[in-house]
Amino acid sequence: MVDRSFADLSLASLYDALHPWGPGDEFCLGLVMAAGSVLDAGCGTGRLLARARAAGHRGRLTGLDPAAALLVQARRREPGVEWVLGDLASRAWGGEFELVVMTGHTFQVLVGEDELRRALSSVRAALAPGGRFVFGTRNPAARAWSRWTPEHVRRVVGPDGRAVRVWREVEGAAGGERVTFTTTFAGGSWPRPQTCRSTRRFLAADALARSLGRAGLRVTEQFGDWERGPLRPDSHEIITVAESVR
Repeated sequence: MVDRSFADLSLASLYDALHPWGPGDEFCLGLVMAAGSVLDAGCGTGRLLARARAAGHRGRLTGLDPAAALLVQARRREPGVEWVLGDLASRAWGGEFELVVMTGHTFQVLVGEDELRRALSSVRAALAPGGRFVFGTRNPAARAWSRWTPEHVRRVVGPDGRAVRVWREVEGAAGGERVTFTTTFAGGSWPRPQTCRSTRRFLAADALARSLGRAGLRVTEQFGDWERGPLRPDSHEIITVAESVR
């Protein structure tokens, strides 16, 4: 469960610039503040849990990520949070969390069926009775990957003040469920562009429910946007709230 694009320190330094705080973060922050114990699976640079701590959360906050370069930033940002290097399946959980969250479409990094099964089983093991699992994915019907082309360039400024251009280019979309693409970073301090290859899985709402059900998790709510709007065929997002079946 790692985005190889940010495994390198120089690329990881761009993470927050490429993923600015937005409605999804606000949605999850409200849930985090209402829960006594929270596991952020795929926490990145730790922004969500750090903000929760700064806002007065005094319970257990645990951030989990397999990218060491991102956790370096998380630990600098907020030493008062438990930051753990690894993925969901790398630890034995004992039902200690009221809430497990995955932000920033992290769920879509779970590409293989076995990988997805192991991760969801770990989520269920981590949840306390009555606990919830919350995550967002891109709706495959919206075909977000159709806009991942070199013509759609993002320009961000790194921590060193240098401008970086970033673009994606799709290599293949297997039936629209698994999309493989490259991300290219140009500018900054690199003498030549840096290119990373990634794959994302796009599951429809019914497929998500089936995968969760097989892991002993039941969908309780699904929304089409971070404002809790209804899930429609043309929604860009699928926001899922699930709980464990005991």
